[in-house]
Amino acid sequence: MKKRYLLLSGLSLAVFAAWNSLPSRAQREQSEIHVVVNMVQVNIAVTDNKGNYVTGLRPEDFLITEDAIPEKIATFEEGNEPARRVESDPAIPDPNVKQANSTGTDVTGGLASEIAGSNVFILFDTSNYMYRGFVYASDAIADFIRGLDRADSVAVYTYSRNLSRAAPLTKERNSAIFGLRNAVAGDDSALYNCLLLTLRDAARIPGRKVVIVFSNGPDNASMVAPDDVRAVAEDEGIPIYVISTNEVTKDPVSSNVFKRISTGTGGKSYFAKTWQKQVEAFEAIREDLGNSYTITYYPQPNPNEGFRKIVVEVASDAGKKYRVQARPGYRPHGGFE
Repeated sequence: MKKRYLLLSGLSLAVFAAWNSLPSRAQREQSEIHVVVNMVQVNIAVTDNKGNYVTGLRPEDFLITEDAIPEKIATFEEGNEPARRVESDPAIPDPNVKQANSTGTDVTGGLASEIAGSNVFILFDTSNYMYRGFVYASDAIADFIRGLDRADSVAVYTYSRNLSRAAPLTKERNSAIFGLRNAVAGDDSALYNCLLLTLRDAARIPGRKVVIVFSNGPDNASMVAPDDVRAVAEDEGIPIYVISTNEVTKDPVSSNVFKRISTGTGGKSYFAKTWQKQVEAFEAIREDLGNSYTITYYPQPNPNEGFRKIVVEVASDAGKKYRVQARPGYRPHGGFE
């Protein structure tokens, strides 16, 4: 009898490695090692009852709790401005001063300069599903890249069955667009595999980062479940924005998954069948990035090693009418090791 061998593609091995690096549920439940979370980052968008962005808020305007425990804001950033230290506790590093450990090695990397602006990872669907609207989608993405703030960095990834890093994270817009234009459509769709790998790359970058998924909907080749990928993004504090070219009613399964992923990570989902609607969706995301706040805090002692609920509120009377968009929480032992 001939032996049968299972040949895994490079993507499958990478996805397996990425997923295998996460602790299993049994390991998390049985382990007696308590993981200490050094800093939690929360991206926040505030809008009024007409949907207009509320800007000019100060750190003292925000109330943030974790499992109903009040937290002290460590650093604060509005839009693409550099972060500044808020909490005067000397144990909290100043984002404008490089901090060195006992060996003289810089341990912050100059936090303020590193986290100014957003690190935007675009994950573009180049599967068989995208043949018809491929050129229009590419144009919409290119326009979005050109319109990003000067402080922002952008990476362009494409996916079908495998992930392609078409353009690594860069501030050079032409380089990103060049990588985008070299993309070729074809093969099955493994969106959730490739999204997991994109999140792993983004998690390694300091500062604020977001992932924008441009997809035609169906996934027919992934090894990992979408809700597992959502949980990783949730724990890493990486908002996921989804632009789908499908109508909600045409593919309700994918549509519901996209809504769960975006809402659960503090992002948004858009269903844009036409090129004009896709351009509008990208403009809305760009506005979100430019008008959002980024807050970090060092959690107070909390015995909960499961899901910790984050609640962000605006303290003023007027703020009670505002809509606050932020990540719902995280697991201190989740994410990538």
